Amino acid sequence: MFWYISPVFDRLCQVTIFHTYFSLFFLCGTMHILIAPNAFKNSLDAGNAAAAINEGLKQSNLNCTTTSFPVGDGGDGTGALIIQHLNGSLIKVEVNDPLGRKISSSFGLIDNGETAVIEMADASGLRLLKSNELNPMHASSFGTGELIRHALDKNAGKIIICIGGSATVDGGTGLLQALGFQFLNKEGNKLTNLPGNLTQLDRIELSSIDKRILHCELVVLCDVENRLLGNEGAAVVFGPQKGAAPADIKKLDAALSQLKDVILKETGKDISLIKHGGAAGGVAAGLSALLNAQLVNGIDYFLSLTGFDRELKKADLVITGEGSIDEQTLQGKGPFGVAERAKKREIPVIGIAGRIPLEPSPDLQKWFDVLLPVNHRAMDLTEALSHTRENIIRTVKTIGNMLALKKT
Repeated sequence: MFWYISPVFDRLCQVTIFHTYFSLFFLCGTMHILIAPNAFKNSLDAGNAAAAINEGLKQSNLNCTTTSFPVGDGGDGTGALIIQHLNGSLIKVEVNDPLGRKISSSFGLIDNGETAVIEMADASGLRLLKSNELNPMHASSFGTGELIRHALDKNAGKIIICIGGSATVDGGTGLLQALGFQFLNKEGNKLTNLPGNLTQLDRIELSSIDKRILHCELVVLCDVENRLLGNEGAAVVFGPQKGAAPADIKKLDAALSQLKDVILKETGKDISLIKHGGAAGGVAAGLSALLNAQLVNGIDYFLSLTGFDRELKKADLVITGEGSIDEQTLQGKGPFGVAERAKKREIPVIGIAGRIPLEPSPDLQKWFDVLLPVNHRAMDLTEALSHTRENIIRTVKTIGNMLALKKT
């Protein structure tokens, strides 16, 4: 895979910025720029991406002020950003990782301790496993359920769960087991080694559940809209990146289908129809059906919760970005959420990414006045990821210098 931009970079800079951007902006005073990137996946978290953008502007000739407001859309790192933006506290606890090993983890408390913020990736995440350990046939979300229990121990009346970056495709069964749900076969025996044995599921026993969870508001931040089953479902779309072989994908889809059938039989809810239900390997669907969790668009909820609009009111320009910006970005990813709010206030938006479409996209142009790749030559993915910071700085420095030319 190559992240390819070099032959078009000069044209993009000269034509897109000079002609498009200058028609939008001519300020006499100091420009205030709101820096609001998502994480550049597998390279820079959102905070470091924002710092790199800010550094690029500092190195440029542009006279401007900036505010850094890194964002999250429910993906790995969103919980930490919520805690940071809202000056929350961090509670350290011990839980099980996706393979059942004890690890040190944490969750946050905000709203004077009334609300807990849980990052699924901190207990059940891909980043907790080595590449040779990835195995969604056996990986469990149990540790995330333990984080929820610890939050209940702190008397949290509301729990926000950011579910991106999980290593699991278990439909949330591991998490629910940690809260006392029992998944039984036809003989009435508890199923173990889920989701591998989930096709044997016959009924769900509720008598031992932690009753506190029934009186707690659950909000699940989702960064994808995929439903639970089928070609666009949890197993087919997300299984491979979590280590599933082709044969495993079929088994996982069958396991989630069996979970759907049993939940439909016992609750009347068809979790295969739920938007966002396939997020985090079906955790979203399981929590929605069995704990009445509210599934929300991650970036929209994040921006509202953290007061993004207050900072937006002060901005003359917004710079956002993430690892890749393409048509899928418009399905609720971080940069789209940022751009959508900026456009409502008629504030220009520059988007930067490691990869953008080679051909102009009218749908993207509706939201991004300027869309630039940060890579300056063809390179393989590994090399591109290792140079993300300096590439962002160089690209944004160029943007700043071009804006400075218009102001002179």
